[in-house]
Amino acid sequence: MWPSVALASAVAIGPAAAGDADVDAARNTARLANLVRQDCGSCHGLTLKGGLGKPLTPDHLSAWSRDQLVSIVLDGVPGTPMPPWRPLLSEADARWIVEHLQQGDLP
Repeated sequence: MWPSVALASAVAIGPAAAGDADVDAARNTARLANLVRQDCGSCHGLTLKGGLGKPLTPDHLSAWSRDQLVSIVLDGVPGTPMPPWRPLLSEADARWIVEHLQQGDLP
């Protein structure tokens, strides 16, 4: 009897856990996209085509590797207005941002 109860419980709990993960991923995507549009956009232009900061378009970003761009996001650029975001972003967050900017498909 116990194995069938445990199996039924696992099956019942499984989709909820997967649903929670989907909700968390969607929230994180929305949070990061909003951060790029608002916080990065305040210097790089609300359309990300440049302003005080350089453009964040795929064409412009093609000059740097993904790892270089992640480092720039996390550690900033000394002697410029580009601040370090490491206190606020994880490396995974920075990598997500860079990947979407490079692909030009920021949600």
